[in-house]
Amino acid sequence: MIDRLRAQYEAYPYPPRDPADEAKRLITGSPSQIAELNHYVFAGGRDFTRPFRALVAGGGTGDGAIMLGQQLKDTGGPGEVVYLDISEPSAAIARARAESRGLDNIRFVTGSIADIETLDLAPFDYIDCCGVLHHLDDPAAGWRCLAAALGLDGGMGVMLYAPLGRAGVYDVQAMLRMIAGSGADDGTGGGNHAQRIAIARKLLNALPPTNWLKRNPLVGDHLGAGDAGLFDLFLHSRDRAYLVPEVAALANEAGMRIVGFIEPARYDPRYYVSDNELTAGLDRLSWIERCAFAERLAGNMKTHVFYAVKQANEADTVAKPDSKGAIPVPVGLDAAVIGQGAARNRRLSVDYDGIKFTFAMPRLAAEIVARIDGARSLGEIHAGMTPTPDWGDFMDQFGELFAALNGFNLLFLRKP
Repeated sequence: MIDRLRAQYEAYPYPPRDPADEAKRLITGSPSQIAELNHYVFAGGRDFTRPFRALVAGGGTGDGAIMLGQQLKDTGGPGEVVYLDISEPSAAIARARAESRGLDNIRFVTGSIADIETLDLAPFDYIDCCGVLHHLDDPAAGWRCLAAALGLDGGMGVMLYAPLGRAGVYDVQAMLRMIAGSGADDGTGGGNHAQRIAIARKLLNALPPTNWLKRNPLVGDHLGAGDAGLFDLFLHSRDRAYLVPEVAALANEAGMRIVGFIEPARYDPRYYVSDNELTAGLDRLSWIERCAFAERLAGNMKTHVFYAVKQANEADTVAKPDSKGAIPVPVGLDAAVIGQGAARNRRLSVDYDGIKFTFAMPRLAAEIVARIDGARSLGEIHAGMTPTPDWGDFMDQFGELFAALNGFNLLFLRKP
């Protein structure tokens, strides 16, 4: 299977990236945004001016490695990112992207996850494994290899496919295996990538309006990504998807525990239902069970992005707004939008894949957000308000505001 994966990504590096675009923008996202991983893995307490080693396992064309490398460079600390991938053409694109940014803190290594021990790369403070495990013959074994390379107090940012939001994808995959071969040189004609892509395009054009893929507005991986996007979505040699309980079981099998899903609000059923009888039933569920309930209720999750730590690490690794010294760190937070919502009706709405979430903002929301700059602590924000509110009232309102903004990945916490 490794040979087939290597052949695929050597022929079609994914996602398609042009190193020249690095002059225009830095691609960011989850997992592995530094403020985000610090919040979930290190309780906001990691000092990135100290040595920090990260592994990007299955680095592809470089999104995760470039994002981490640039952020670590910006901190001025001695951070190192190890990029690991089986595809040399993919690595060549990632190298060119790093060179265009002048990043000298990324080490490029050719190999698979199974090679980590023999490559003598460990230990790591953090591991990014985005969109890789679900392509392995034995995802649990792959995850165990990664866990073995992780320091006791470290953590992982992972992305796995989710089935409900990918409705129709696996039907098309199955049909293509029937008529376009398996992708192996096994006498079925499946070894010809160009021929299989041509057949896939014909099939997509022939899908009737009742087909689940045609009825699913959430899947567009194959649009605008050329042959590589189409191949990765519909002709991949190995592709599986996981419901929340299956994700938790896979983590457990690797000796890991999940500490947070991204975005948290999407995994909280209370953002979808408010009926007292329904919420009373939810109170009897564990956190993972509530996340599983939300997944089935929403029906639109295409992936699960989450952070995990070793089971042996029993610390509460998720940052909490529990002291004057806690520093709110905004990511993509528009204070003007918050202010407008507070002035209009004290509500803010966020759209995610067809669902509109609306939440109430506390009375002091606009004033608090206007003072959040990633440097001021809660104590400093409170002291700078005129008139200065009661500390208990301020913390109650900040807690309410933080739950909403953190729930949609707009605000995190760090320690000074």
